[in-house]
Parts: sequence; C-alpha cells; structure tokens
Amino acid sequence: MGFSTFLLPLLVSLIFHNFQHSSSFSLSVEKFKEDVIVSSPKGKFTAGFYPVGDNAYCFAIWYTQPPHTLVWMANRDQPVNGKRSTLSLLTTGNLVLTDAAQFMVWSTNTATSSKQVQLHFYDTGNLVLLDNSDNVVVLWQSFDYPTDTLLPDQTLTKNSNLISSRSGTNYSSGFYKLFFDSDNVLRLMYQGPRVSSVYWPDPWLLNNNLGIGGTGNGRTSYNDSRVAVLDEFGHFVSSDNFTFKTSDYRTVLQRRLTLDPDGSVRVYSKNDGEDKWSMSGEFKLHPCYAHGICGSNSYCRYEPTTGRKCLCLPDHTLVDNQDWSQGCTPNFQHLCNDNNTKYESRFLGMSLVSFYGYDYGYFANYTYKQCENLCSRLCQCKGFLHIFSEENAFFECYPKTQLLNGNRQMDFKGSFFLRLPLSHEEYENPVQNNDNGGLVCGGEGGGAKLLERQYAEEKENGSVKLMLWFASALGGIEVVCIFLVWCFLFRNKNRKLHSGADKQGYVIATAAGFRKFSYSELKQATKGFSEEIGRGGGGTVYKGVLSDNRVVAIKRLHEVANQGESEFLAEVRIIGRLNHMNLIGMLGYCAEGKHRLLVYEHMENGSLAQNLSSSSNVLDWSKRYSIALGTAKGLAYLHEECLEWILHCDIKPQNILLDSDYQPKVADFGLSKLLNRNSNLNNSSFSRIRGTRGYMAPEWVFNLPITSKVDVYSYGIVVLEMITGRSPTAGIQITELEAASHHHERLVTWVRDKRRTRSKMGSSWVDQIVDPALGSKNYDRNEMEILATVALECVEDEKDARPSMSQVAERLQNHEPYT
Repeated sequence: MGFSTFLLPLLVSLIFHNFQHSSSFSLSVEKFKEDVIVSSPKGKFTAGFYPVGDNAYCFAIWYTQPPHTLVWMANRDQPVNGKRSTLSLLTTGNLVLTDAAQFMVWSTNTATSSKQVQLHFYDTGNLVLLDNSDNVVVLWQSFDYPTDTLLPDQTLTKNSNLISSRSGTNYSSGFYKLFFDSDNVLRLMYQGPRVSSVYWPDPWLLNNNLGIGGTGNGRTSYNDSRVAVLDEFGHFVSSDNFTFKTSDYRTVLQRRLTLDPDGSVRVYSKNDGEDKWSMSGEFKLHPCYAHGICGSNSYCRYEPTTGRKCLCLPDHTLVDNQDWSQGCTPNFQHLCNDNNTKYESRFLGMSLVSFYGYDYGYFANYTYKQCENLCSRLCQCKGFLHIFSEENAFFECYPKTQLLNGNRQMDFKGSFFLRLPLSHEEYENPVQNNDNGGLVCGGEGGGAKLLERQYAEEKENGSVKLMLWFASALGGIEVVCIFLVWCFLFRNKNRKLHSGADKQGYVIATAAGFRKFSYSELKQATKGFSEEIGRGGGGTVYKGVLSDNRVVAIKRLHEVANQGESEFLAEVRIIGRLNHMNLIGMLGYCAEGKHRLLVYEHMENGSLAQNLSSSSNVLDWSKRYSIALGTAKGLAYLHEECLEWILHCDIKPQNILLDSDYQPKVADFGLSKLLNRNSNLNNSSFSRIRGTRGYMAPEWVFNLPITSKVDVYSYGIVVLEMITGRSPTAGIQITELEAASHHHERLVTWVRDKRRTRSKMGSSWVDQIVDPALGSKNYDRNEMEILATVALECVEDEKDARPSMSQVAERLQNHEPYT
C-alpha cells in the first residue's frame, strides 16, 4: 500500500527569542477552523484543534467528511484554552501542546539532534514524527497511543489499550478498557470510580481455564505476542485466537473499531460520501453483561423490541435519573453494626435476576433455608443467589456483600433473594422503570465542569526593557516619556488578556478536580498546619477543609523542597492522572517558592497500622482479606497498567489507608521512583536505600537490581503482619542495613516454621499463627491458608521466585488453592 504524506520539514534557523523555544511549525487554537493538517492526496483525515466544550479544545484527528468522527485525541482529559494555545514542533524534535502559552499539557517526549525531523500525516490516519537524517527512524506515531478507536491496520499491543469516552458528547476518559492482560488474553474491564472488574471474556470461563492452555471459549494464553488488528476488509484477528469478520467483509469501506461508552466494542463502516456510520460487527457480548451499566442496587433487562433498561431493586430509589450508572439507593437502613451482626430481616425473591461478583463465599449443596440463615448471620450480606447446578445436581449459595453488575436473563437457572428489614413496610411497586425519560447509561459524565487552572501574568521581556532604557538614556526626556506611555499600554493590554482568560476560564466535560493550590489557601485550610494526622520520612500530613467544605489530607513534603519546580510538576501531574479505586486520590498540589504540598482525599478510618494496633479490634477477617486483595490490585495497577512504571518502594501499614467502608487505598506512591516503561531498571537509578525497616527487600542491601519485586516483598510482610498481628519491627534495635536483611526474618521464619511443623500438630498450621484478636474461630480457614501461602511466596529471598502483584491479586480474587 502506498502512503501519501503531508510533509512538514524542520527548518534550521537561529532566531533570538528568549522567552520560548523557537519552533519550525505551529498550529494556533484561535484559527482552529482553517489552521489544520489534512492528509493528502485523498484528504481522508484531518488533524487540528477540535472543540470539546465551551472554550475548551483538544488536538485531535478526525474523518474529514461529515460527520467529523474523532478517531484520536492527544489531550482528551486536559483540554486547552481557546486563547493563545498552540501545537508546536520544536527544533529539539519534540511535538508540544501548550495551554494559553503557559502550561505544557501534552508532548511526544521525543528529542534528537538531527536537522531532518519531519512530521508526516498518512492517509491511514497515522500522524508520524520521523528522523530522516541517515536512516529513517520513527520517533513517535499516533497509532502507538490509541484513545477509544482502532483504524484499519492499526495494531493494539501489550503496550497500548483502548479507553472508552465518558459519553457520546463527553470525550474524556470513561470507565471501560480493552487491553491484553498479563495472561496474554484480550479482555474488557470496567474501571469505575470505586470498583473494577473484568467482564469479557466471561470471567467464569477464564477462571475455569477449560481446555489445555485455553479459556473454555476457543481462546488461548499460550502466545505472548499480544497483538490485535482490524484489516481494511473487516477481518479482526487477535493473538489469543479471538477473531471475527464484519457483515460487509471483503468490501473496501471506511472503517473504525471503537470501544463505545456503554462498554461494547463495535466495528462501524460507511461508504465515501455517506453521512452515517453503520455497525457492521461487534464483540459477542450480551447487552446487559457489561459491568457498571446500571450501577449499584439495580439490574439490567434487555428486550429485543425495547432495548436495554435499568431497574432499581425493590424499595430502592435511583440516585440520578439522568445517569443510571449512579445506581440506586435503599429507602431503608441496615440496622447492623460490628457489635450486632444479626438483625431481623426478610428476603424478597426475584427470579431470573443475577448479580456477578462480590460474593462472601461459595457454599455448595446448601438448601434455601441454609442460605437464608447464612446471610441473616452476616452483617454485610445484602442478599444471596440460590442456583441449581445441573452439573453437580445440587443447589449453590452465593451471599452478596455488594449488589453490582446485575442483570435479568431468561435462561438463568436461579433466583436472587434481596434482604430487607423485617420492620420495613411491604414494598408495593417492585421495580422502577425509566420508560418516561428514556434510559441514560452513563449519562453525560456529570455535565460540563469548570477547569480550575490559574493563569499567571507573563513576565516582561528583560532584553526589550534593557534596550528601551538604553534608548531613553540616549534620547533624553522625550524618549523616556514615550517609553513610559508604551510601558503603561503594554502592561494594561497584558492584564486585559490574562484577566479575560482568568475570568472566562474554560468549561470542559470531565469529572477530574485536579488543580493547583496556593500556599496561603492550604495554610488557611489547615488552620496554620495545626492538626497533624500523620508523619513520615517524606513529610507531615495535616487535616484540612477546603473552601468548598471538602475534608482533605494535605501532605507537606520535606525531601523534595529543593527539587526544581518543573521536575516536581512533571511528576505530580502524572500521579494526578492515575485513577484506581485502591489508590489514594490526589486532588491537587502546591509548588510555590520552597513550598511543596500535595492534596489528597481524606480517609475516615485512618491507616492500616492504626487499625491493627487499635484495642477496639474493628478489623475482622473479611475486612483483612479485602484489604489484602485491594492493596494487591492497587499495586498491580502501578506496576503494570498505568502509562508509567511506578515503584512504591515503601509499602507498609502506615501507607495503606482505609475509607469509610474499610476499602484500602495505597498512599505515598509515585514520588519515590517514577520510571518510564522503556527505562532499564537498575540499582544505579536510586541514590539511596528506600523503604522502612522490617519491610525492605534484600535487593536494597546487596546492591541488586531494583524492580517491582521490592514492592511484592514488602506487601508480603504487611500481609503476614495482618494475619499474625505481629509487627516485624517491634522491640528490635538494629542498624538500617541489618533491618533490611535480618530484621524481618524473625516474623517470616516463625511463620515458615509453623507451616513446616503442621503435620505434627492436631490443628491446621494457620491456627497456630492467626492474630489472637480475631479469636479462634472468627475467620475462614481456607482463605487464611491462601493468604498466608501467597504472603510467604512474596517474601522469597530470590526476587524471581516471587509472583507479580497482578498474579497475587488474581489468586486472592479467585480464591485459588494454596500450593
């Protein structure tokens, strides 16, 4: 196939311009209608600034013919202002997007000393930055960084993924992700604000792992190439053996494969000149099987004639009638707490309704009455599924701690029984339809939000000012007067420009509240940094209340106080873009003079360390297992799923915070060590030993290469501490180096000895190590053995013998038997 290009050669010139880098090419947002790049000669695609809100623009690529369908965006979550924003190709070889001539919001992160850097725009829709000096080298290309769409012959690889848009009109990152997991299988995942789960291929098929190397549905994990592609004829092929052909296969049309806001992957096609896309293919997925569609306490129902609808559970009310993904809220209270684990309740049966995930456990051969009694005894049980297994010829019981991913299917072989308070009035209307207003799955992302970005006044040009003063000295009083008049007008004009940008701001459709705070603002929020709630080697944490009454945790950093502002901002902006239910959310930062502060969401239940040492003993076994699983998921995201490799380097109970539901949030990540995925992980990149005594891996002491396995090791120590109630640092006085290599061994060796001698004991080995605060029977022995075994594997001295955090999370999620 011949590729035609629109060529932008890099001009070599020396221009005296001391307030910005000189560039060979620039697009202006103020000329977004005519200042564009068009692929040639066919002109199928256009690249340029695309309006995504009121005075908000993204640099994007779209089909030139109407409708102008977007296929790629550079800054989908950070739109730029409609004044003085530019896309520039610098002489350093870096393509940079600048917001209002002040903030760099996106770049290709490329650099070269070559004088032959060229920007090509192919008729395939691929924007490519090339070095044509000697041998042609691709410095960067848009095909390597897809957003929600794959174009024909664009490959999806292990290093890329598709993220859906929030809605049809909100182009910011949504909740659905298409990616290759570490098991080499192409998967669809729901990543909501609080929970995440894989929903395609069917998780129960993956967990059963039917067939040799297969997943029970023709897929295989025995290929680590991890690549998928849609060709121009409509044939989609993935390296895990998943394949399909569109209904118009073998016809050359305009095509695109898009992960839609509802969590479905569809292929669309149209002929040249047509003004409407037609769906010609779709991943085989039932309309109600995408997780997160209907939110909590509701379920999805699909009928061919009316389509998909979300319905609230009986005695529940929808949260937002414009966004069903918000789910429903109960019209009653569960009169249950940790001191009263049973309250009088009744159960309302709902045939054909199922909820996937969030099981308290699996209980085989349970009658309805046994299952009801089990749920009644559990404080956190919201209801249960009772299913007849034709394969085993008995009933199965699944108590539910959360009611998510609900759907109603005619072929479902069971019923759901909703738990309701006995004293509550009978509910007469069992369901709530949305027939009047129509179903809105995902809504509009909460509508347009004002991006709080503070624009600073531009500093005066020192060289121009010096020359003017020199001219005024030679020209006398007349020149001085001219200069003063000019200076007044120039400053007044600048103030008006910046004032206009500040007052108008710009509206973007995003839920992100990440922003820059002033030091005085945070000082006022913390009442002069008076209420300290935490302290560590990197800084002190204070409780604060923002002007909008949000309670936050504000960390005042010590170690990076002398760090350059640009380096600090580069790191915190990357961290601010991370989003996972088990990572503490960063709301903003302050970089003002010597002050470096980070603003986080506040966690009501403090740290894991505080809860483990508390005499009130609020951490029962289910909470501890959930904390171990959630922490593993958060670390797996840092290690394998985000765009940067982030090693935490200081996993300990003090850095695991607990929200109001005792769900874990990993804190203090990112600033320890931020590594690009292409970087070599070696010990020389660390200036000193990092971590906390008792939780440090042996690599730190023996000067071995530092990888993500140091976090795995520390995680294992934390899990052993949760299981046994024994701190690895209690009552031992040794040096830092001794701590790293020997300190932990007292706890690890003690647990290993108990496991080795289990055959000589009358009870299970975990009964010998369990935290006395849990009591002798208040834990699930099978879960305890799984968790303890995984923890011991994590603390192996050889890093290669330790599992990855994604493997740990998967084993805990699936309750895989210990080895």
